[in-house]
Amino acid sequence: MSVSFDKRTRKHVVRWRATGRHYSRSFTLKADAERFDREQKRAKELGALFDPRRGCETLAEVIELWWASHVAGLQRNTRDGYRLTWTRHIRPQLGDVAIRDLTPGRVDAFREGLAKAGVGEATIAKSLAVLSGVFRFAVLRGLIDANPVREVKAPRPRRARFVLAATPLTIERVRVTLLAPGRLRDAMLVSTLGYAGVRPGEALALRWADVHRASLVIERAVAKGDIKATKNERLRAVRLLGPLSVDLALWRSASKYAGDDDYVFPNRQGKVWGEYDWDNWRDRVFRPAVEAAGVVIGRPYDLRHSFISLLIHEGRSLADVAVQAGDSVATIASTYTHVFVEAEGLPREPARGVIEAARDALGVRQLYVDLGFAEPDDAREPASELEADARTRTGDPFITSEVLYQLSYVGGGRSV
Repeated sequence: MSVSFDKRTRKHVVRWRATGRHYSRSFTLKADAERFDREQKRAKELGALFDPRRGCETLAEVIELWWASHVAGLQRNTRDGYRLTWTRHIRPQLGDVAIRDLTPGRVDAFREGLAKAGVGEATIAKSLAVLSGVFRFAVLRGLIDANPVREVKAPRPRRARFVLAATPLTIERVRVTLLAPGRLRDAMLVSTLGYAGVRPGEALALRWADVHRASLVIERAVAKGDIKATKNERLRAVRLLGPLSVDLALWRSASKYAGDDDYVFPNRQGKVWGEYDWDNWRDRVFRPAVEAAGVVIGRPYDLRHSFISLLIHEGRSLADVAVQAGDSVATIASTYTHVFVEAEGLPREPARGVIEAARDALGVRQLYVDLGFAEPDDAREPASELEADARTRTGDPFITSEVLYQLSYVGGGRSV
C-alpha cells in the first residue's frame, strides 16, 4: 500500500493490491489518507482479510439498522428528537455517503458547515451525538473498525444569559387571573411549578399518593403522553412549602379525581396529559394569563427557577439546592451564580413568608373564599411548618426521615 498526492485532482490517494486486483481510494485530507493506510496495514499484520467492499453501506442504510436495533425501544420524545436531527441536518449532507468515506476530516467538515449555516451549538452537538451513536453501532456490527466522530470536538453549548426567576408576587398575579374565572386547577398547577420547582413533565406525572405532608415525591415524568423516568433518572423528595400545601389540599377537595392513584393534574378524562393537552394549556391558558397579568414569564418551565431562587434566598447550601431541584451541583452553580451573588450578605428570607406576603398583597386568601373554593378557615395556612411537622406520625421511614430533615433547618438549626 502507498499514499501519494494527485496534482490533477488535488487528492491524496491510497493504492493497494488485493485478491489479484488493484484498488485505490482518494481523500481530501492527507491525515485521513494516512489513517486509512495505517488501518489496512495493521489489518494485514494481524492476519485479517482486507475486504475492499467493507464499509460501502451508506449512512442512511446503517441508520435504518441502528434505528431498529437501538432507537426503537427508547422513549418517544427521544426518538422524535433523533428523527428531527437526522432529517433536518444529517441526511441532506451525509445520508448518501458510504460510511467508510466518513473520516474524521469529513465529519469535522460537516460540523463546520453546520456552524457556518448558523445552526446552534446545542443542535450541532446533538447531531454529532447521533452520528457517534450510529458509528458505535457500526463498529459493534463489524461494518467499520473505528468511530470517526470520537476525534471531532463537539461544541459545548453555553447559556446566552442568566435565568430570570419570577418573584412570588409575579406568580400570584398570574394565579389571580386564573382564579378569577374559576380556573382552580390551572392556578394550582402554576403554584406547583413555581413553588416546588418541578419540571412540567414531573408535575403532570404526580399522583395524590406522591403528595405528603412535608414533601412531594418525584419518581416519574410525562413526555407526550408517555410516563417515563425523570430527566436524570433520579428519585427525589421536594420540600412542600406551606402555601403550596394549602393549594393542593383545596384542589384535592374540589377535584373529582382525588384518589391516591389519581393524577393530581389530570386531563378532562382523568388521564395523563398528552402532547395536545399540554400545548393547548400552554398556548390557550398559561400565555393569555401571563399577558393579562402584565408580567413577563417565557415558558411554564421557567417557573421552576422561582422555587430555586427562593431556596437560595433562604440561605440553603449549593448541595441542598441541587438535591431539591433534581440537578447536579455543577448545573445549579453555573445556572444560578447571579442569584447566589445577589443573596450573599442579605438577611435570610423564609420562602413561606415571601409567598404569604405576596398573597396578602393581592388578597388571594379572600379570593379563595369569595369564589367558593374554601371556607374562611380552610384558606389559612397551618400555624407553622414546624408545628405541622411535629404533628406528623407515620410508620413510613421515608416520611419520618423527611420530617426530621424539615426539623433540622426550620428555626435556623442548620443549612444542609
